[in-house]
Amino acid sequence: MPLRFARTLSAHKAMGLREWIAWLLLALVLSLGASQIVRAQRGDDADTAPRYQPKEGLAFEHAGENFPGSAFYYLDDSGSLVLPSPAVMTSDDLGMGGPGEFVRSVVMAGSPSDHARALQCLTAAIYYEAAMEPDAGQQAVAQVVLNRLMHPSYPNTVCGVVYQGSERATGCQFTFSCDGAMARAPSPIYWARARRVAERALAGYVYRPVGTATHYHTTEVSPYWAPSLDYLGTIGAHRFYRWKGAAGRSSAFSDRYLGGEPFPGPKPRTGFTLTGGVDPLDPLVLAKSFEAARLKAEAENAVELEAQRLGRTTPIASQAPIGAAVPAYAPEMARRGGEKALRGSNLPDNSQIKPEYRNSGQWIRQPGT
Repeated sequence: MPLRFARTLSAHKAMGLREWIAWLLLALVLSLGASQIVRAQRGDDADTAPRYQPKEGLAFEHAGENFPGSAFYYLDDSGSLVLPSPAVMTSDDLGMGGPGEFVRSVVMAGSPSDHARALQCLTAAIYYEAAMEPDAGQQAVAQVVLNRLMHPSYPNTVCGVVYQGSERATGCQFTFSCDGAMARAPSPIYWARARRVAERALAGYVYRPVGTATHYHTTEVSPYWAPSLDYLGTIGAHRFYRWKGAAGRSSAFSDRYLGGEPFPGPKPRTGFTLTGGVDPLDPLVLAKSFEAARLKAEAENAVELEAQRLGRTTPIASQAPIGAAVPAYAPEMARRGGEKALRGSNLPDNSQIKPEYRNSGQWIRQPGT
């Protein structure tokens, strides 16, 4: 019994020694960790690195040298990234700012497939143009895309706007769509961030600080067209512009989104050549085309209103639809009047409307006469 008791006491003493050593080692580790944290916070640690580092780009990529502003930032996905803070709405965003030109919100129509494609294309534009931008910079890029969608000078689909001109080797509207930048897989974390901004924009959010801007470029470059447009301001790494005159006013953004999204990616590359040395996608050419179309429409509208005031047949209404070629009729049909003989007003009356109701909705006497 004495021998067994001695062995038990010795075992208890050995166990207490092991526990004491374990606690001592734990305290040492905690002390070293706290010391490293303090040094990092003070900036004393030479090994302290930023949260993320841009990866080296491809050989042909030159950040800040592209139109209208490809970011060309490729991010470290090692897990050290921190999600940016959510977007903060300013007084301007809430409609409490001063009066100014801005574009109404987009009302999504079309099918679920259209919505999915629109989200994919807008997310790509935000990511490749402003992956490293603050929230305001990404919202501004999204708003420019949607501003173009609602302007008659551009396609009225999101994918049509984003990939306009992507069939060219150079000169596409958003550089990433034709210069090979999409060959690199995007960062999942920053793609998710861009997607959230795109979802918000397509849900009707309007980023009012960019107003009616339809163009932008990085602060690193100075394109030739910039002095010919109205400069609105700089957000993040981009300078934003709107057209001068009627093309840049809110009233010009009259198109509505009706769906019909094309393939959500770049178009097949073609041998595109300029006709007469004029680029139809040049900002100044588009502005002149819009102004010419506006003046023509105003003149035709004035003629139509004057004809209605005098109770005459509108000359414009008697013309063939815009863009429709008048067919060449056979000689016999031409002798009967050709195009005029086949107009709706000359067809047999088979409406079965009582004579006393046929003039319903028309003026008995023109006002002012």
